[in-house]
Amino acid sequence: MNITLKKVKYFKDKAFQSGDFSFEISPTVSSFSNSGGIVSNLNNCFVFPAFCDVHVHLREPGFSYKETVETGTRAAARGGYTAVFSMPNLNPVPDSAENMKIQKSLIEKGAVINVYPYASITVGEKGEELSDFENLSELCAGYSDDGRGVQSEELMREAMIKAKALGKIIVAHCEENSLLKGGYIHDGEYARLHGHKGICSESEWKPIERDLKLAKETGCKYHVCHISCKESVELIRKAKAEGVDVTCETAPHYLVMNDMMLKEDGRFKMNPPIRSEEDRLALIEGLKDGTIDMIATDHAPHSAEEKSKGLQQSLMGVVGIETAFAVLYTKLVKTGVITLEKLIEVMSINPRNRFGLGETNDFCVFDLEKEFTVNPDDFLSQGKATPFEGEKLFGVCRLTVCGQKSVYTNI
Repeated sequence: MNITLKKVKYFKDKAFQSGDFSFEISPTVSSFSNSGGIVSNLNNCFVFPAFCDVHVHLREPGFSYKETVETGTRAAARGGYTAVFSMPNLNPVPDSAENMKIQKSLIEKGAVINVYPYASITVGEKGEELSDFENLSELCAGYSDDGRGVQSEELMREAMIKAKALGKIIVAHCEENSLLKGGYIHDGEYARLHGHKGICSESEWKPIERDLKLAKETGCKYHVCHISCKESVELIRKAKAEGVDVTCETAPHYLVMNDMMLKEDGRFKMNPPIRSEEDRLALIEGLKDGTIDMIATDHAPHSAEEKSKGLQQSLMGVVGIETAFAVLYTKLVKTGVITLEKLIEVMSINPRNRFGLGETNDFCVFDLEKEFTVNPDDFLSQGKATPFEGEKLFGVCRLTVCGQKSVYTNI
């Protein structure tokens, strides 16, 4: 069925144009068939190239009580995403072709959008020996031990050499275990005022420094997950200037929150932690000057019980794929920090290009004038822990189309 959205603004050639937007959709959606293919109630909405999140946790196989492939991808579609890259901290860990095929079978059965799984860097994500890189290469989007840092420099060097030979990317969770010292939030002012154990920024930037040296040495394509501190930004900026093949991501919560905004609640606990205002401002500058290439959500659902034990005892991880655009649009675009074009670049164009997906015909439609209050009970994700609960945001997704199919409709 051919559909025409009347009087919308659509993104084309890196800019927004006004007019009618036509597309094919199958199967027919009742909202459209009743209108004869002409949709006029989305006037002044914006049509974006569908978003791409290179860092999500779908929790299957092994942890379906937290999330499933179906609930996670439906949540993503509600957020405007049609491509997500799933992390390998699963059971079984996808460290062999056999284990990866278990995950891919679940994706084939349950996913409503495109899912690209990472294989683990090490067997069982234990950091002791490399996974079966060669037999996994045709099945995975890249290699990551997300949730854990690879502690051994020699093992990471070997991983990069193999990834380079196979034409794959290393996607690194950078964390030096010896520097954690039992911390669970940023070792900043809030931790000192409230008696919490802190995680130092060096635990993040030190392994980034190591890996950038290895990436330069090996020529490996290298991507840094969820950077949160000023030192990480500066190290990556310098490495890019030196020609290292590196990209990085940060997450919405690091861009719009600082540690003095924490509350004694598990929904404010994630890894790495929300850091200082100085760090946040450095991330903003990194986003604006291109040091930070993309925004990923690190969507990490847990059960209500696992997130009910305060800052100290709750598990690390928050959800964010259903609210990411609205958070960033409200707090960064509407306030003039970045342009809407820049936001689309880092949520859609850059991640697709870096991870080999290229341009897409998938799209999402957002009403930027619609205000809503974040209510986790409305989430399609099984995870409900968000630091943005109760906040008023602008930007409601009205439609997400993936492969000419409507995967989310709110018309």
